Amino acid sequence: MTDTVLYERHDAVALISMNRPDSLNGFTSELCVDLLHAFEEAALDDEVRAVVITGEGRAFSAGADLKTGFSGDRSVQGKLLYEYGPVLTAIAEIPKPVIAAVPGFAAGVGMSYALHSDLMIMADDAFLLSPFTTISLVPDGGLNRLLVRQIGYQRAFQLSIESERIAADRCLELGLANKVVPTAELREAALDWAKTLCKRAPLSIAATKKVMRMAMDHDWHTCFTAEAELQGKLRDSKDAAEGVNAFLEKREPDFKGE
Repeated sequence: MTDTVLYERHDAVALISMNRPDSLNGFTSELCVDLLHAFEEAALDDEVRAVVITGEGRAFSAGADLKTGFSGDRSVQGKLLYEYGPVLTAIAEIPKPVIAAVPGFAAGVGMSYALHSDLMIMADDAFLLSPFTTISLVPDGGLNRLLVRQIGYQRAFQLSIESERIAADRCLELGLANKVVPTAELREAALDWAKTLCKRAPLSIAATKKVMRMAMDHDWHTCFTAEAELQGKLRDSKDAAEGVNAFLEKREPDFKGE
């Protein structure tokens, strides 16, 4: 891929690694562009059924690189809207599950990227941190919405304004993380989890991701209608027939994404 992002294929899993370990994978304009290209590659590759995003070195990401991340002619607002935003949109819209594997810590907008993924697995010594109030900024990258939706206003507000380190076991308790594993096993555990998801029906996963993300912003009737439309398309798919046949024949289904 590039110097700032490593892209690997592990069977049907795309492993996307932020590769700025000396800056704790701090975000720059270049990193945002390269991440966007990596997700585009994963989206366009029909052989890829799941994505793992992680960071090289001691951290998932320390957030914006305060030394170089906001340099240049573009305003802070412009960087958020046109550099950070497109990658977050790519994570949300790629029709494949995205697992964030968090070593060390995910702070600032790095925390936003981790929570914006579909699933999260953390090293047992890792933590999340929203440090914005310590430098007189507001949580960004959609973090306000993510935290309030997942853990409620008062708890989200407290964790943010007090810049509390949220340890991995606490993240699991709060529902911010799905799994916690020993540090040395993190990457392999994330890949194994992703490979397990690759055995599921890809059309079904894509449709479920689409409707569940829609459900965070729309009313019941809108989601119910979307479910009905998608169900009609899925019911006529070859994979649906394969799933029913496999169930009746008491065997594992072989889904093709058709």
